[in-house]
Amino acid sequence: MTDKFVTLPEIRKHAKKVLPRDAWNFGDGGAETETTLRRNHRAINRLAIRQDVLVDIREIDLSTRLLGLPLSWPVAVAPMGGLILFHPQGDVEMARGAAQGDTLQFLSGASGWPVEDVAKASPGPKMFQLYHHGDRAWAADLIARVEASGYHAVVLTVDVQLYGRRERDIVNRFSPRDAMSHAPNPRGPDANYQERLTWDDVAWLKKTTRLPIGIKGIMTPRDAKRALDTGVELIWVSNHGGRQLDQTQGAIDALPPIVDAVAGQAAIVVDGGFNRGTAVLKALALGATVVAVGRAALWGLAADGAAGVACALGILRRELRTTMGLSGQTSVKSLSPDLVFRVD
Repeated sequence: MTDKFVTLPEIRKHAKKVLPRDAWNFGDGGAETETTLRRNHRAINRLAIRQDVLVDIREIDLSTRLLGLPLSWPVAVAPMGGLILFHPQGDVEMARGAAQGDTLQFLSGASGWPVEDVAKASPGPKMFQLYHHGDRAWAADLIARVEASGYHAVVLTVDVQLYGRRERDIVNRFSPRDAMSHAPNPRGPDANYQERLTWDDVAWLKKTTRLPIGIKGIMTPRDAKRALDTGVELIWVSNHGGRQLDQTQGAIDALPPIVDAVAGQAAIVVDGGFNRGTAVLKALALGATVVAVGRAALWGLAADGAAGVACALGILRRELRTTMGLSGQTSVKSLSPDLVFRVD
């Protein structure tokens, strides 16, 4: 593991220094006014952590399980497309870094590498995030390859019916698709298939794979309940990191009512602005099973490849443990909503 960096802001600063402007803006930016992007952070920062003292914290248990998969700590690397813009080995290098950081990786369906190559790149656990970039025959073939490669679940992203207007890229006349055209793995034959996705496609996915399935992009209790009705086993609360629909709410604000609606019937993952240990603790207290981090891992990848990813994850893990200890918490399994409260 690299010893170049000791804080997450330091890694972010170095990534910005070494990346081309277009790559930095693609990774750092959001849709239109970037209000959703900012709300993710503001919503997290409005929550304060209650501090319990005189608690024996010599043993702090970060372990959890996701869909039956044991994890040593409740943080995963979120699926991110376009990783070739941040490292020549892109998703393969991210897989190596996630394994070195003892972390679950969600591989993006917009990966620049075949699912088999990423699976072989490291021994760490992996789940697959599906973009329905093709007809059902194409998707069924891809899912069969995912199953054969040892992935533990398939999570369908449902909030990219249209590609969000990311104005940093638009103003700079930057086309991520063109920039990624030299990646070894082609996209599906119909990138616009997402426009016609419905709940029928979720039911079809449930019948098509033997793996547990999830839905990524749930922001309302109504949709969470509908997902449960189709047999979904993982609910992913996400506004796509502020990169799709602008002017929506912060992900952590959407989390508690969805947790209430799910009522323990499915695992819950959340992403959107969780780039410090304190932020992770807040999401876990509010009912998330696992918190997915994107940009923190991305900046690590840009800064120092797999070693940078592992370094960023290691810092985040130490931050989480420190935050738990200082707030008098000894196990992620016993966290409860009364650990946090809103301050304005």
